[in-house]
Amino acid sequence: MTLRGFDLTQLRTFVAVAESGSVSAGAERVFLSQSSVSEQLKKLEERAGQPLFVRSKQGVTATQAGARLLDHARRILAMSEAAFEDLQGHSLDGELRIAITDYYRPHDIARILKTFSEQYPRLKLHVTVLPSAVIDSSAGDDASFDIGLSLRLAAPAQRRGTGAARAQGTAVRREKLLWAVSADADPRVAEPYPLVLLPSTCQLQRFVVKLLDERKVPYVISHSASGVAGLQLALKAGLGISCLNESSIGAGVVAVAPAVGLPALPSVEFHLLPGRAGESERVSNAHAALVRLFS
Repeated sequence: MTLRGFDLTQLRTFVAVAESGSVSAGAERVFLSQSSVSEQLKKLEERAGQPLFVRSKQGVTATQAGARLLDHARRILAMSEAAFEDLQGHSLDGELRIAITDYYRPHDIARILKTFSEQYPRLKLHVTVLPSAVIDSSAGDDASFDIGLSLRLAAPAQRRGTGAARAQGTAVRREKLLWAVSADADPRVAEPYPLVLLPSTCQLQRFVVKLLDERKVPYVISHSASGVAGLQLALKAGLGISCLNESSIGAGVVAVAPAVGLPALPSVEFHLLPGRAGESERVSNAHAALVRLFS
């Protein structure tokens, strides 16, 4: 009998490449060499009997067949993960409260949480979007959430891996921080730079203002937004310039070319807050599952 279906390892690699937009970035996510990833994709396309990606110098884009397979692959991998966790005695049920910064993959977060719910159908999720400063300052035993995901400026290389860094939680994702503007705007942004900012409670916005002040870069605050969604809308409308992490730059917004003259920006990291003393096994197991899912 000829076996039909797909190889889970190939599907996992396919999803990583499709979501990251390039073979090299996908290879980093699955901890494989680019040549190994390319070979897996070749075998998967042979199995599917049709191309799954359109390749270019900018990266890869899923074909229509690739987009259909991507939906199936996510569900297949989620079900496989759920089955394994169940047999290991780690199946989750009950209620779980998660607080997430609105900078975290705003165009993908609904799908990610849906995947988590499909993996653990007996788990009832309560998700709150909060500023990172609020998440970090509410991390005590009396916090209104069980698990928090916040954004922080990436620590210098010499400080990573220290006990203090580990105490801050688990870094699950690292992204570039970019200056962003409307796709329809004149690429030659004129001084003083019109800034679109979030409230001063946002550590990222405080950092940007401080950086411009230190570099003596002229700017005016052209618009204030209450959250990342509002900031994105203001940028699309051409109301000014701001900084966003890479995954927050969607349709209608583009990164500003370095030649414009704005100062270089550091990377940012998303951290899952560390577990609390005496937390339930349910929360600990959910934390481990989210480390994999949020990476």
